[in-house]
Amino acid sequence: MKIDRLQAFSDGVFAILLTLLVLDFKVPDYQAGHLSQAVIAQWPTLAAYVLSFFYVGTLWLFHHDYFAKIKQTNWQLNVINLSILFAVTLINYPTSLLSESIAQQNGADIRFAFTSYAIVALVISALFWVLYRYMALHHELMRHYEQRHEEFYQTIKNDPLRSVLIYAIAIVGIQINSWLGALLILMGNIFHFIAYLRLSRSVTLYHLNGKDE
Repeated sequence: MKIDRLQAFSDGVFAILLTLLVLDFKVPDYQAGHLSQAVIAQWPTLAAYVLSFFYVGTLWLFHHDYFAKIKQTNWQLNVINLSILFAVTLINYPTSLLSESIAQQNGADIRFAFTSYAIVALVISALFWVLYRYMALHHELMRHYEQRHEEFYQTIKNDPLRSVLIYAIAIVGIQINSWLGALLILMGNIFHFIAYLRLSRSVTLYHLNGKDE
């Protein structure tokens, strides 16, 4: 399979997932003259949507920029990529659980929803670590020569593990206080964006944004 086909397929999966997230928005039941109150009461749906759109959008930026540095693929890389996409698509379900449980204001359900979200996020980060490790051992798949890729990898290699740690702490924190866990999940998502900026700067620093040499 050519790398262009892998990227196109992956972009399609991300696009569909982002579309599915917004489908949680539905016109609420309301009495005439009270539409505004009914819409405001949907704030949990909006909050869960914003959280997941930012998170999935950041993952897409990661995926897009990282795979742009790869010149060819093989069956192992295809499997790793499919595993990442599978995990990413799972985020839609805990997003729905979050919006529903927060709307119902049940503490146990909220805790379960946040825990589910953090577990999926942890798995996604772990799979990105697998991707990083695999590519570190297979420089021949990259567009640029070995030394340059090694320096690039050394700069970013620990970011997925840091993310795994944040979500692991979040899972523990949720059992103590749901909203503490929610804050930690948000911190994890923000860290993803910071890590993406590091990736982007490293691409420029090591001149990995050109065509094949």
